[in-house]
Order: sequence, then structure tokens, then C-alpha cells
Amino acid sequence: MANIVVVGVQWGDEGKGKVVDFLSERFDVVARYQGGNNAGHTVVVGEDKIVLHLIPSGVLRKGKVCVLGNGVVIDLGELIQEMDQLERLHVKFEDHFFISRRSHLVLPYHKLLDVAHEQRATKKIGTTGRGIGPAYVDKMARVGIRIGDLHQPALFRERLSQNLAEKRAQYPESRALASLEPDRLFHDHLKHYERVRTFLTDASLVLDRLMTEGKRVLFEGAQGTLLDVDLGTYPYVTSSSATAGGACTGTGVSPKRIDGVLGICKAYTTRVGEGPFPTELLDQVGDRIRERGAEFGATTGRPRRTGWFDAVGVRYAARVNGLDALALMKLDVLDGLETIQMCTGYRYRGELLTEFPGEADVLAECQPVYESLPGWKESTVGIVEEGRLPANCRAYLRHLEALAGVPLALISTGPRRDQTIVRSGALLKNWGLASDQQ
Repeated sequence: MANIVVVGVQWGDEGKGKVVDFLSERFDVVARYQGGNNAGHTVVVGEDKIVLHLIPSGVLRKGKVCVLGNGVVIDLGELIQEMDQLERLHVKFEDHFFISRRSHLVLPYHKLLDVAHEQRATKKIGTTGRGIGPAYVDKMARVGIRIGDLHQPALFRERLSQNLAEKRAQYPESRALASLEPDRLFHDHLKHYERVRTFLTDASLVLDRLMTEGKRVLFEGAQGTLLDVDLGTYPYVTSSSATAGGACTGTGVSPKRIDGVLGICKAYTTRVGEGPFPTELLDQVGDRIRERGAEFGATTGRPRRTGWFDAVGVRYAARVNGLDALALMKLDVLDGLETIQMCTGYRYRGELLTEFPGEADVLAECQPVYESLPGWKESTVGIVEEGRLPANCRAYLRHLEALAGVPLALISTGPRRDQTIVRSGALLKNWGLASDQQ
């Protein structure tokens, strides 16, 4: 029985929502291990387009167990709105949804701090303004409030009052912080707590029991490797561990329980917010990719920066995550291009780099070294057999696979579940994914 981590290998927005939704048919449990509602996972089921920010994409599969691990930070108001949306779609949560009591809360003052800090900063990060970073700051400073703390109202009120006083002192110019009413925050969150308290549990223990029973777990991350707080393009990163290692610390599951890692990447590259981006396209081709790929943030609506596929970054992600295979998304977006470029290295002050640099200022000076491949005129939308892809497209896939150093397991040719090529192979058979999905 295989327990698999699904991880983004670029700067997020790679299409993890579709992959998790697609694969969850073959798993019993989907566990989210980090991030908050700053990441949107878009899933298309039939004619319905559903954007999930907190609840794992597997919730859309009947009977699947979904878990929010301790590494996730939770805005209770947003979570409840998401649950209401799903209940209107007849999704059942009872006995199938668990939230770690150790998950930290994103509170209204965190959102205000997010905006205030970005306004003060000389170097903008491009935060979503959802309060995720400040919530993780409080967690690391050991002043955070966990969802389980709401079980003790007096303790919650005390910590809430102390934290709000400290935030106001930190940003005395903020009228918004000054206008927050502790009593209202207190009562609003106790009301939220009553809505979700039956789902609270020791998620680590639940996952351990399920795996011991032979249940298969799909671990779902948010953002991507290059946004990891330790291993990404710091400081232009998220505030959590977005790599595969975060699946263990973010759920309380031993590394010995993980059987494989599936990386998700696009056939090109995108980025939201500030930070270095060597293959960024600031021309009509970049605009064309953005429009064809609908590259606008599911959470913020912001247009994403677009660029060519960067094999240097993907190889780096393959190494730090220990990727067993790749799922390649949005191949169809490249349809119709005369020439397609692939970045194989960087030029930095006259030196050729083939490894991803660990410093953002170095990466900002890097110029991409490209290989050019002929494009294809035919549409690939909805193709589910690799042999039916255009010859130049198949050549592109072979070259991408060789540059990444990781085999392709899934190839997406559209947003729907059924618009997916599943490659046969020993790896997928070992994971139990190949036989029935072809």
C-alpha cells in the first residue's frame, strides 16, 4: 500500500488541485500539510469549476477522508464559507473530515499586519494579504493561538487580548488595528468553534491508525518548492515548508510511512508576486501563454508572470524532494507556438551555472541559456493517448523528461479529470495507479 506526497516543483500554481482530485480515486485519505487560504486549488468536475483554499481537493470524491494537519494555518471564517459551499454541492463532512487541534489560527489582526508590513517594506514580497505570514510568525514566536485553544474560552480571551495589544504597539499608526474589538473577535471565534469542534482531533493519531489499517494516504501540499521558506528563493517565499519534507512535520507522520513523491509542474513556468524569475517572458508570447493558460491567481485574481520551462529549477526541486515521477500540466497551452524554448542553464557574470543558486540576488542576475525546439500546430486538448500527440510534442516531452531527470507519469491536456494521459510503468503500478486509469 502506497502513501504518496504531491508537491509543486515550481513557484506554485502548478495544477496540484487537479492532480489530487484525479488521483484521490485511488486513495482513501487526502491530508493537507501546510499553507493556508493563500493558495487556491482549482478543480473542474463536469461543468462545475470549484476553487478550494483550505479543504483538500479529495473532498469532491465521495467517501474520501480529508485531513487538515497541524502545519496548516486556518482562517475559521474562510473555512466555514468553504464548507458551506461544498455542502451546497452535497458534500458530506461527518466522519470524513478531521482538523488537527494543533493547527494555528489566522486571526483578523494577522490580515491587517500582512498589509501593514507590506506597506512599510522597501522590498515588496507580493503577499496575498491573507494573514498567512503573520500567523506563522506568531507560531514561531510561540505566541500563536491554536484551534484547540478555543476549547478553553478564558485562555483564548487572555491570549487574544495580549496579542492584540502587542500588535497595536508594533503598528501604532494602524487605525484598522486600533478599531478591532477584542470582545467581538472573541465571540465570533467561539461561534466558529462550535461549527467545527466535532471535526477537531489529534490528526497525527488519526492518520497513524488509518495507515495501520492499510488505508492509502495522499499528502497534499500548497504553493511550490521554490516558495519553500527554507529552500525557496528567500525572502520571496511563503512562510511554511512547501517541500515534501513538510508532509511529515505538517501532519505528524513518520518519514518511514512515505512511499513516494510525485512532483507537479507546468509545461512552462509561472510566478505570482515579486522575486527573481530567469525565464520570464515580457512579450507577446508571455501574454499569449497567460491568456491561453488562464494564468490569473485563484486566490487573488492577480495575473501571473509567465516564462519558459526552467529545467534548472525543476532538477533542483527533484533533488530536494526526492521525486519519483512528474505530472506535467497544461501541455495544451503551448499548442500553436512556432518555437518553444527550454532553459538548460544560467549565465551568471560570465559563468555557466547548471545548479539552482541558493541566493535570490544571484538568481536575479542570471540569464537563461535556452535550447530551441520546434512547436506544433495541432491541438492537444483532451488527448488521452500519448501516441496521438503531435510528433514535435512527443519530442518536447522526451527532452523535458531527460532534462528534468525524472520520468513523466501523468500529462494533462486540459482542466477536466478525463483530459489526462496516464503512462504505464512499474512505478505507477507499484503505487497502484496505473492499471485501472488507462
